[in-house]
Amino acid sequence: DKIKSLRIEIEPNQVAHAVRWISEASANGYNIICTYHKATVLGSDNANDLQDAADWWKSNYVALHASGNFIINLMNEWGDHNLTAASYATAYNSAIATLRNVYTGKIIIDVPGWGQEAYVATNAVKGLGTGGVKILDTNIVLSAHIYPGGYVQQRTDANGNITGSGVMVASDLDYMINSGRTCIIGEFGNDGSSSSDWSGIVDHAKSKSMTVLAWSWAGDGGTMNMITPQFQPYVANQSYPYTASAYFAIAYAKL
Repeated sequence: DKIKSLRIEIEPNQVAHAVRWISEASANGYNIICTYHKATVLGSDNANDLQDAADWWKSNYVALHASGNFIINLMNEWGDHNLTAASYATAYNSAIATLRNVYTGKIIIDVPGWGQEAYVATNAVKGLGTGGVKILDTNIVLSAHIYPGGYVQQRTDANGNITGSGVMVASDLDYMINSGRTCIIGEFGNDGSSSSDWSGIVDHAKSKSMTVLAWSWAGDGGTMNMITPQFQPYVANQSYPYTASAYFAIAYAKL
């Protein structure tokens, strides 16, 4: 069984369901990542949206943690392709400070640009090209999201100066790995346009001993749901038969 970890996406109004999901995943022995996922603000570069995530964790972490241990992924895909490293660092410094009121473990932060601007996140960690602003907390994990449509708008040199842009390639991960922080592939999948070699990038990540997590087991994956059927109504103490989709074999082979 290659599936060792689960990343649970939690919409802000789904705390009660998340308590059950965490409990079930914990009972089955999985390593758990929980992510604040607000579908209406994905890709936002508004710092208030990230702070809302931190405030949500501050309010709900104790109740969620009572169901099992998990690592916090502060917010899913905050930041667009235009976000600067300085703005990224400033916003995360504030959000992380709030989260540290209730949580002392590792914090996973998605790189901006829907998980693709690896240089921006790395430069924010190192304080390169940011006027000295950097992410202060060192107990963090950088998470990239890999799909065929992966695109890097702010590729930089070692000093943080923008040098170009283009489809995401494996060497973009190498720049992130050199951030000095743990790095993971928080999502990968095969759906989407453009020509980024998602499969090769995932293989490269594995060769660098990075944890990789496939999108998606069920619910929000479109053609990238590993099981079928989807969205069955929850009834307590009822089992739900399902079968593996064609996508399951594709995703599972990359784990």
